[in-house]
Amino acid sequence: MRVAMAADHAGAELKAELLARLAPLGHELIDLGGDGSDPEDDYPDYSRALAMAIVDGRADRGILVCGSGVGASIAASKVPGIRAGLCHDTYSAGQGVEHDDMNILALGARVIGVETAVSCAESFLAARFSGEPRHVRRLAKIHAIEEEASR
Repeated sequence: MRVAMAADHAGAELKAELLARLAPLGHELIDLGGDGSDPEDDYPDYSRALAMAIVDGRADRGILVCGSGVGASIAASKVPGIRAGLCHDTYSAGQGVEHDDMNILALGARVIGVETAVSCAESFLAARFSGEPRHVRRLAKIHAIEEEASR
C-alpha cells in the first residue's frame, strides 16, 4: 500500500518516528514533509498536500500528525473524497476503515505517545473496508452530502 505521511511543526517528531517504525511493514511510505524546523509549518498546508496525494492517486491512504490531530483532520476532510478520522486508540483506527472507509488517520502528537501512535497506525494500515451493505449505504450517504455541499 502507498501511504503518504505529513506533519506540521508540532507533529514532525512523531511523524519521523512513525516513518521509521512503519518501514518494516512493507508499505511504500511517502514523506510529504514537515520536519519541525519552521513554526510556520501549518497543519492546513500539510493536510491539503496529503489529501491531494490521495485524491490524485499518488497514495492509497495517509497519516497526518499535528499537535492535537483536530485541526489536521478538519482541514483534510474539506477535500472531497477524503474521510479523515482523529484516532487515539487502535479500535477506532481499524473500525474507521472497516466501517467508514477512512482514508486518512489523524494523530495528535501532544496527546498520545509513540507506542500508541504506532499501534494506531498499524491498526489503520491493516484494516480493510468491509463492503457490508449497511456500510456501503452509509458511505453513499456521505458521498451525497459532499455532492450537495459542493453545489
